[in-house]
Amino acid sequence: MTRKVKGKILKYIIIILGLISLAVSIFLFAYIFAKGARVLSPSFIARKPKGIPLGSEGGIGPAITGSLSNGVLSQLISGFFGIGTGLYLAFYNENRKLKGAIHLVNQVLSGVPSIIYGLVTYTVFIFILGQSRSLLVASISIAVMTLPFISLRAKKLFIEKGRDYYIQGLNLGLSREYTIRRVVIPNVWRDIVGIMLLSMAYGMGATAPIMYTGVVINAGHPKSILKPFMSLPYHLYILVTNGISQEQAYGTAAVLMALLLIIQLTVRSFSSHRARRGEDDRG
Repeated sequence: MTRKVKGKILKYIIIILGLISLAVSIFLFAYIFAKGARVLSPSFIARKPKGIPLGSEGGIGPAITGSLSNGVLSQLISGFFGIGTGLYLAFYNENRKLKGAIHLVNQVLSGVPSIIYGLVTYTVFIFILGQSRSLLVASISIAVMTLPFISLRAKKLFIEKGRDYYIQGLNLGLSREYTIRRVVIPNVWRDIVGIMLLSMAYGMGATAPIMYTGVVINAGHPKSILKPFMSLPYHLYILVTNGISQEQAYGTAAVLMALLLIIQLTVRSFSSHRARRGEDDRG
């Protein structure tokens, strides 16, 4: 078999695998939205869950606002530490062993099952410190889980897209802090937002870290970060495991996937804007 034939075979295999992946994704979205369309309506999105058992009727309004509140608050926490870690590794740390150790820890933590983060957060904040289950504690749990996701990608971003700005700023006599604050970050902030949005989508889909730290079966729209809240993935989990309502479950799943899809499209729009801007600058 010649090299040319091998190359064509490999090409076709890759194309087939890509088409299969695309077909599975389209089928998954289409199936869930088709099954959930029976209950999707403005009232379903806005109203609270009702019925006996609870969730068999009504809507998922508090679960939507709870998931979004949990996602935003967790990313404010993990983004602060994750972006800071990325800046430290890219521009401050000169010790290769320490840098390698931090990178290894982040990689290991990114592979830890999400239930472990919930267990540790529950033990520290609720069992030891005596805090109540709340939106804040659940957000801390999600923040710890997504911290490696943000810090690894932030480090890569600053090295690949911010290093040149950093070196040029230093060559012009600017201080390191001024260069980072006024030159590097303004030129990569869209990518930073994209990383945090992807992390938010990752955290919003997690159920295990929040099960024992803040989420409940029934609650109103979040009014305080110190109170329990509802969440779309946990609400879906309850509907399915308790056999409450298949239609409500598919409707909840459709809304959750729609929110995640909107976040992904927002990230793509940020990336496209960045690419167009780069082309305009080169032009």
